Amino acid sequence: MKHDLVLRGGRVIDPSQGVDAIGDVGFSDGKVAEIGERLRGDEARNISGCIVTPGLIDLHTHVYWGGTSLGVDPVRLARGGCTTLVDTGSAGPGNYLGFLEHVIEPSPVRIIAYLNVSFAGIYAFSRRVMVGESGDLRLMAPIDAVEVARAHRDTIGGIKVRVGKHASQDSGTVPLDIARLVAEEVGVPMMVHIDHPPPMLDEVLIRMRKGDILTHCFRPFPNCPTTAEGGVRASVLDARQRGVIFDIGHGMGSFAFKTARTMLANGFIPDCISSDVHAMCIDGPAFDLLTTMSKFLCLGLPLPEVVRAATINPASDTFSSACPAANRPITAPAIASGNTAATTSDERARIHSDTTRTTRSCLPEKRVSRCRVSSRARVHRFRRACGRRRSKSSRVTISRRAM
Repeated sequence: MKHDLVLRGGRVIDPSQGVDAIGDVGFSDGKVAEIGERLRGDEARNISGCIVTPGLIDLHTHVYWGGTSLGVDPVRLARGGCTTLVDTGSAGPGNYLGFLEHVIEPSPVRIIAYLNVSFAGIYAFSRRVMVGESGDLRLMAPIDAVEVARAHRDTIGGIKVRVGKHASQDSGTVPLDIARLVAEEVGVPMMVHIDHPPPMLDEVLIRMRKGDILTHCFRPFPNCPTTAEGGVRASVLDARQRGVIFDIGHGMGSFAFKTARTMLANGFIPDCISSDVHAMCIDGPAFDLLTTMSKFLCLGLPLPEVVRAATINPASDTFSSACPAANRPITAPAIASGNTAATTSDERARIHSDTTRTTRSCLPEKRVSRCRVSSRARVHRFRRACGRRRSKSSRVTISRRAM
């Protein structure tokens, strides 16, 4: 069989099919048609040194650009290799139609939304103005949220609620209880943000159902998932047993190397790796999904497990049924080497020799395109470094042109 395009010689990793081998990927009519060896095509591209994966899914982003202060342009994230972006709570029922018309529908990549149970979504999130939308219970809009979620099931995948001292002030678990009512009524999962107490992590987890997602699951103290003795909290283990999904959601200050090392040492691997990229962390410390994935690669998580947590796992958590293999987009990142610092918001620099960078992304139903990296990729090596210093990693500028 002769294909329109063949990508040759990449390391193909597809955890859903148990594939991890050097091979070719053939495209016909803009879709993945075959994976094998020595495939024939009208056009062939040598991608030796690249890793070919199902399209990356960032399960936690904020892309209501221009409509909220924390939103970033989804095109910028797409150029980093993501083929599906899940916006978690930027918009609420009061402004979802604007998000749909001005961002979701024109976007070149698929955007799925988790609708905020607060009427206006995350409406005041900046360095000068920070107002937690769950702190004023007058803004809780369960009836409106149910109506909007039911009317837009093709673009709304779940309900989002943020609780914690910063997001809900002294409201405790009340916003969470309201969000759960909405999620149950609509029949969708709920994603829960947790920051400083109140409420306590144990209070949050006991209210979560099978299929609900706890984001910021490797956050630092307080409300971290680890014990002072270096174990995993009993409530966390119980929640996983019940089917709660654990998502990284790196963000501005919601991921800690110390927590990650302890959790991984206890054999607790996150279900999903996501960036939680927004306006205040897209230039660091989160940057993008590939950077977040690289941190786990460098912490010792095997590459196929890192890929699984950013492709197959979030696909099953986000969509009612996984896309057929032939309809999946793909991403082709590469491993680069260098000597650049990587940080989280609360820890000293860590250095690593390897990182991932996107060189090509292929989308179904659209012309296959190539992304060209025009500056050095960020790299990370996790060893102690003196001083508390910011990453001086170069930004990755990517241009797209049709193949």
